[in-house]
Amino acid sequence: MAEAVSPTVARRRVRLALREAREAAKLTQQQVADQMEWSLSKVIRIENGDVSIAPNDLRPLLAYLGIKDKAVVSALLIDARTARTRQRQAWYQKPQMRELLSDSYRKMIEYEAEASAIRYFSINFFPGPLQLPAYSEALFRLWEEEISEQTIQSMLEARRLRREALLSRAGSVELFVLLDESVLMRTIGGQKIFTEQLREVHRLATSGVIKLRMIPFDLDFPITNNATFDLLSLAAHDAEGMLLYRENGLTDEVVETEASTRRHRNRYDKLWQETVHESDTIDFVQARIHKLEAAATGRQREPR
Repeated sequence: MAEAVSPTVARRRVRLALREAREAAKLTQQQVADQMEWSLSKVIRIENGDVSIAPNDLRPLLAYLGIKDKAVVSALLIDARTARTRQRQAWYQKPQMRELLSDSYRKMIEYEAEASAIRYFSINFFPGPLQLPAYSEALFRLWEEEISEQTIQSMLEARRLRREALLSRAGSVELFVLLDESVLMRTIGGQKIFTEQLREVHRLATSGVIKLRMIPFDLDFPITNNATFDLLSLAAHDAEGMLLYRENGLTDEVVETEASTRRHRNRYDKLWQETVHESDTIDFVQARIHKLEAAATGRQREPR
């Protein structure tokens, strides 16, 4: 734990260590709050990662939780100091974005910037970071009767910034993209917009930015029933654990329990091996592009 890490990873180390120690000691958050003479909300915010704990608060808390190993205490104190050396406010933490984005979504974006690998599983649409602006807007327009124009524009800006931040890390983060065949068939935004989106995904795949595989309609293999999710690995070989982000209807959540994240990873890996190989998937995307281009050319040549 002595290697240099980002404030994000350092904060996560501390809060997970505290939560695990509290649960091992069979203590409630309220009991910890009473013992430390804190508010319950402070304990909750520390364990959720909403705030960083000061080293002076961490020392007595570790003692109370039974963490006495000098090396462990020293490492956690170093992480606590690192966690408080935040850089300038990130775009997703600015007031206008905090009002728009859920806590889970902002947490996912924060860890996305630190992940060593991200695995996307999508059954309806292309994952957000792969979407071109026109495709994103076409998606949001599907619900324009339920959300305001201002909200749509803010969400488009958030998606643009998230995409730029992630793709700027190409080469330092592995991106695995597992798509149901329907994603490549559903012409969101019409043929022109969708064709451009396919070209972008083809470019990302052929340039090595993403590893792309397709789940064909006729696959005779158990497919995960967890719907669309993002699975983030926070260090090489998952040494720092994994984080799962998924949307459930009108809500979203971040899951960090090892049993759940490991189960999703195992399912993902099995399904990845059973699906259409990268080269064949790229060929499928190229064929879809050619077919849509041919259809568009045919319409243009129709007599008026």
